[in-house]
Amino acid sequence: MPKLVDHDERRHLIADAVFRVTARDGLDAASLRHVATEAGVTAGMVQHYFPSKDAMLRYAMDEARVRYEQRMTAAIDALGPEPSPRAVLGAMLQNFIPRTRAEIDDGRVSLAFQAHAATHEELSAALAADDALLVEHLAQLVAVATRADLAAADATLVATGLMATAEGLGLKVLSAGMDPAVAADALESQLARVLGL
Repeated sequence: MPKLVDHDERRHLIADAVFRVTARDGLDAASLRHVATEAGVTAGMVQHYFPSKDAMLRYAMDEARVRYEQRMTAAIDALGPEPSPRAVLGAMLQNFIPRTRAEIDDGRVSLAFQAHAATHEELSAALAADDALLVEHLAQLVAVATRADLAAADATLVATGLMATAEGLGLKVLSAGMDPAVAADALESQLARVLGL
C-alpha cells in the first residue's frame, strides 16, 4: 500500500525551514537547496512544491501572515468576553511589537519579506492587499472606539497612522534594540492621544 503524503504538512515543513534560515542567516540564504537542508528533505522535494524561490517565499509570507493572525486572535481572546473596541484595537496594534524569542524571529522574517517585496511587484501587491484589509478593520475599530462621527476616510487615516506607529516601534525593537516594554508604552501613549482617551 502506498504511503499517504500530507502535502500541506510538507509545505508547512518547508515554510518553517524558510523562517529558521531567514531569522538566522537572512533572506539571501534562503535558497531552495539551503532550505531543503534545513528542512531535512531533498532539494527535489522543495522544487516539487515550489518551482522557484519566489514561489517558496510567497507561500512563506502567507504563513507569516497566518502566524500573526493567530497571535492577534489569541491576544483578543485573552481580553475575555465582549471586549471594548478600544481594547481590541490596542491588542491588535501591540502585536506589531515583538516580545518573545519566537515573535522576534517572526519579526525578522517579516522584515526580510517586506524588504524583498519592495523589489518584487507580485509580492508587494500581496503585502499591500493584506495591509489594506488590516487598515480597514482597524478603521472600523477606530470609528467605534472614538464614539465620534468620523468620516470613513478620517478613520482610515487614523488607522493608517496607528498601524505605521506600531510597525515603526516594532522595527525599533528588531533593529535598534529598543526595549519592547518601552515600545509598548509608547504605542499605548500614542493610542490614547489619538483616540482622545
